[in-house]
Amino acid sequence: GKLKDINASTAHGMALASQQRAFRSASSSPRLQPKRLSVRMAATMSQQDQLKQQAAWKAVDYIKSGMVVGLGTGSTAAFAVDRIGQLLKDGKLKDIIAVPTSVRTYEQAKELGIPLATLDEQPHINVAIDGADEVDPSLDVVKGRGGALLREKMVEMASDLFVCIVDDSKMVTGLGGSKLAMPIEITQFCHLYTLSRLAKLPQVAGCEAKLRMTGDKPYVTDNHNFIVDLYFNTPIQDSHAASAAILALEGVVEHGLFLDMVDVCIIAGATGVTVQERPKK
Repeated sequence: GKLKDINASTAHGMALASQQRAFRSASSSPRLQPKRLSVRMAATMSQQDQLKQQAAWKAVDYIKSGMVVGLGTGSTAAFAVDRIGQLLKDGKLKDIIAVPTSVRTYEQAKELGIPLATLDEQPHINVAIDGADEVDPSLDVVKGRGGALLREKMVEMASDLFVCIVDDSKMVTGLGGSKLAMPIEITQFCHLYTLSRLAKLPQVAGCEAKLRMTGDKPYVTDNHNFIVDLYFNTPIQDSHAASAAILALEGVVEHGLFLDMVDVCIIAGATGVTVQERPKK
């Protein structure tokens, strides 16, 4: 085993040295270098990730020096966190305090040197940036497939401006329309009882309720709760009625319907980035 590791390490070192020699050779011809680097960077990122990054970088434009910023959770939000970290490092943003919505985001931001706080210390947030799993035409969204829905909702409700960032695959005609999970965070205590009651609610009639699992054990959130995922064959008819009915059940902590919350939605698609603001009522 050690011999294999040594051989692998030696091979890696030789490959790295070869790459460095090639890079130095290319650098002697300045016109070639940027092209080669940009092609290499593009090749390492999928088209969907490129779209996510475009939306995330556009959202970070809403952040100004001195702000308190809510940091979302998930693959799209991670691009925004990276961007904020880079702008702080470059001195283009200063005096930022960030409130993360998960342990995962906390660890990413800490590694990037972003100053961090909690809602206890910073109860007023200027801008929150986060992704979404579904976005409907009214900019109501489903969130929480990454398991951070409770902390996300707490931080985003405390924000003056909630900027949602998505690629265009997340757009739906009605919430639940993707036929993917709409999560509900519940207490571990008598979780099967709560799951059964959720499945029987008339406001979510026709849904399938499943306990989220990690292998053969229930998935546990950062708050030590379980998650029930609801799957719909057709979009939810009345999201506000469903929200009220779900929250009325004892044992429910929070759900993934984020209604009347998104102020700006940045959508990246093949034709570019579009910015939508919540329709005025």
